[in-house]
Amino acid sequence: MTIQVTHTHGERISVRHGGVELLSYVYRPDPDPFEARKPYIHPLRTLAGRQVTGYRPNDHRWHKGLQMTASHLSGQNFWGGNSYVHGEGYLPIRERVGSMRHDGFPEFAVEDGRFRLAEELTWVENGGDEWAREERGITVHSVDEDAGAWALDWTIRLTNVRDEPLLFGSPTTAGREMAGYTGLQWRGPRDFTGGAVLGPLDGDAPEPESLMGARGPWLAFTGEHDDVDGHSTLVFAHAPENDEDNGAIHASHWFVRSEPIPTVAFSWAFFEEFALPPGESFAYRYRVVVADGAWDRERVGTHLKGLSW
Repeated sequence: MTIQVTHTHGERISVRHGGVELLSYVYRPDPDPFEARKPYIHPLRTLAGRQVTGYRPNDHRWHKGLQMTASHLSGQNFWGGNSYVHGEGYLPIRERVGSMRHDGFPEFAVEDGRFRLAEELTWVENGGDEWAREERGITVHSVDEDAGAWALDWTIRLTNVRDEPLLFGSPTTAGREMAGYTGLQWRGPRDFTGGAVLGPLDGDAPEPESLMGARGPWLAFTGEHDDVDGHSTLVFAHAPENDEDNGAIHASHWFVRSEPIPTVAFSWAFFEEFALPPGESFAYRYRVVVADGAWDRERVGTHLKGLSW
């Protein structure tokens, strides 16, 4: 079966396969600026139609499926919600919350079982100043009915348009231990709380806490659904060039929690801040494999090896 794409202009793009909506990419502005207005993917589903994203959970209303974020950026919050202030905790500082403005889709193509869009965005600080230009790419590919899986690639190229450096950090760089969330973030559905997390290590599957702040080429999160008798697995993977040794601007670490909430982020500033000089750019490329079933380490590794970058 082929991929079908529908576009509700000014609002969202829906990608389907075999009668199942695999994802909805929503780019209309959110109504509440405190939630950091920006595009996001929700719902995200497996080939069997099982939903694997959460949306506006009561603990963090600004968590919306799969979205690009920046929790601490030169004193602004492009993550949404409360801002962490060392010594004071999380505070609802509305004047710190920025937004990401959709500017257009220069590319939009469906061919050979793949869908790709390119998007232009502007990162705008709370006062209205334009701080960065983003070139984003989202590709749906490698639909494999036998494996019960499909893949989503998300790319970002961000350019500083200020006349001073952009400083990227996280709550951990601001003083909160092991809370280095920032970058591309996934929020799972409520029934994924307590799910299993593993990485490409030998031995038994480690607890999620042992992977918090770790580095690695991939990380997998498996949850068990309510209502249906079944599991789903998401595999989060770095492209080779995301490594500092291959040209990345800064080392990435995993931000992952299974309790009290299910979430994973490709954190680009977990332990240390980094600066993006005026006129300079950085780029990252990520992959998310969405699969039916509870995958073990061997199955994850084998499947990833079969997918080319």
